[in-house]
Amino acid sequence: MKKLSLFFCLLTVAFYGYAESAFTYDMTKDIAIGSLALGVFVSPFFVSNVPEQAPTALDKNRVNAFDRSLMFPYNKPLDLISDFGVYGLLALPALSLAGNFTDKDALLTYSIMYAEAVLLTFGTKELLKNAIIRCRPYTYAGGVPAGLEDDYYNSFPSGSTSLAFLSASFLSATFSAEHPDSPLNAPIIAGAYALAVGVAACRIFSGSHFFTDVLAGAAIGSLYGWAIPLLHKKQRADNNVSISIAGTGVVVSIRF
Repeated sequence: MKKLSLFFCLLTVAFYGYAESAFTYDMTKDIAIGSLALGVFVSPFFVSNVPEQAPTALDKNRVNAFDRSLMFPYNKPLDLISDFGVYGLLALPALSLAGNFTDKDALLTYSIMYAEAVLLTFGTKELLKNAIIRCRPYTYAGGVPAGLEDDYYNSFPSGSTSLAFLSASFLSATFSAEHPDSPLNAPIIAGAYALAVGVAACRIFSGSHFFTDVLAGAAIGSLYGWAIPLLHKKQRADNNVSISIAGTGVVVSIRF
């Protein structure tokens, strides 16, 4: 009981002990990033690669050895658990706004950042899914389950995993910047990544994805989850790296 009380005390300190956000938006930069994000988001609508017919018999031995060791038949409960896990994880980055809920600039900045990150992640994983035909593991163990006839060939990459790791990475990047001295840093970040790994594991054990699918999804989500906050972090005089948007493109300056 004492440990639980201590946790809530620390949570209160983390939520109300800070006021000024470490991130900001810039109209010129965000118009460029937002345009890129929208372009990536809509690009899958112009790419379509659909198999002529559903598979009847697939040879498991044709799968690479790395993935073959973790192939499972379809498990609907685990499939649903991973879906609900993603929904929960997508709300976690709100924790970084602790202490800034009344700051309209902070709310706008986070809305812009998260929208850009989600659009880029969703667009990238959908573009790859539409361009690459890869039958899901469960098709090697009895064919296509009822109700999944339009989704059995979209194994690569794992979309749920990409969104889960986007959320965990975004939360890690923003919470550590907003609350660098908070004792909740380590448990919140570790907990977010543990949940993301849990989603990835459910995608594998449900027979919905290969191990390489979830690795690719984790890489995509982590890339945008870290990169977007970095591009919006307030610059200090002693920073060694400066990123800005110019008329000719992205300008990166590094001081040694």
